Amino acid sequence: MRAGVSGFQGERLMQARLCRGMTQTALATLVGRSSGTVSKWEKGEQSPEAEALERLALQLNMPASWFLKRTPDYGNRVCFFRSTASVTKEAQLISKIRLTWLNELSVTLQGWIDWPTVNVPSLTKSSHRNIDDSEIEQAALNCRKAWNLGLGPISDVILAMENAGVICLREELGYAKMDGASMWFDTDGRPYVFLASDKANGVRSRFDAAHELGHLVLHRNVDGVEFAKRYPEIERQAHLFAGAFLMPAESFAAEVSRPSLDTFITLKPRWKVSVAAMIMRCLQLEIIDSEYATRLWKNYSARGWRKGEPLDDKIPFEPVRLFPRAINLLLSEGGLTKDALVAALGLAPNDCAQLCGLPIDFFSWEGSVAELDSVRLKKDASTDRKSVSDAGAKVVPFRPNK
Repeated sequence: MRAGVSGFQGERLMQARLCRGMTQTALATLVGRSSGTVSKWEKGEQSPEAEALERLALQLNMPASWFLKRTPDYGNRVCFFRSTASVTKEAQLISKIRLTWLNELSVTLQGWIDWPTVNVPSLTKSSHRNIDDSEIEQAALNCRKAWNLGLGPISDVILAMENAGVICLREELGYAKMDGASMWFDTDGRPYVFLASDKANGVRSRFDAAHELGHLVLHRNVDGVEFAKRYPEIERQAHLFAGAFLMPAESFAAEVSRPSLDTFITLKPRWKVSVAAMIMRCLQLEIIDSEYATRLWKNYSARGWRKGEPLDDKIPFEPVRLFPRAINLLLSEGGLTKDALVAALGLAPNDCAQLCGLPIDFFSWEGSVAELDSVRLKKDASTDRKSVSDAGAKVVPFRPNK
């Protein structure tokens, strides 16, 4: 019997296979082994020999070294999913894997880059059952206050979250009904948010981001058992937070004294939220009663808006900025080449690019990184470190190699 490769990590194989959309049977056929053997590799009961490992790496488009890299202790905090009930467990698992990979890349980059300090006001209550709706409204206001957002429309939700130290990822997952996921990681004590771009709707994505922020603020101490048992209520609370965060009671109510679908369409470019979200917010604030809300929903359906609202295509996706700017900085000022950076990150070049919010072929480009938004270094008088900044965004301090 041939000995397997020492140090092979079965969990890495499972992660890569799921993210590539392969079954154990399909992968077994491609590498010339039985599905039972692949199962044993994933469970850690066996290790593939060197030749089989190379085939796995080739078929899964992953560096062979990735399968020898130990998985970190991510912690046991809940991964919250913004999704409909019909979303498969596979879609949820893939989004969680992508978040864990993003966390690993982030931790690696933190050897050179100082991300913004985490500033996410969190409720300390251990159970969501102890949180009432008035506290959720206040928590949303507290978050706005901590981030100096005022009470008006938020111009860029992703930028506000990144400035507060939340690491965000947006990519196409391949599941139209999957919206997003979020999780606090013990590896660096930082929150991470995954946003699916499959629905191609910038308005919806803003609300999804605010919804995941609601989980980070309200449910940091919720355990997995409680989340599984009381999922609908926990989701409702995050939904209420998102509405309160995007549409503060005092300022939003002042603009909808006469709520109608035409009024909401007029307000949509200003608040950058859907008409559906505005109807729900008016009901929450008792600006309208349930009977009038039902009339609005019937008219909403009659206009065909359930398949898509007017102006959806006029409000673009908000870009993820932290990772692209960090990569740009390391390549332009950190003394790293693209090959060296990919080697340090450990994943395949395409995965590195997607997780970092870059064009999928970014690491195969020849030439400079000038195609990205320009950034500049400046000296931070308080830390004597260099940093990257731009108008309207906080700095990402750069930690040079010693």
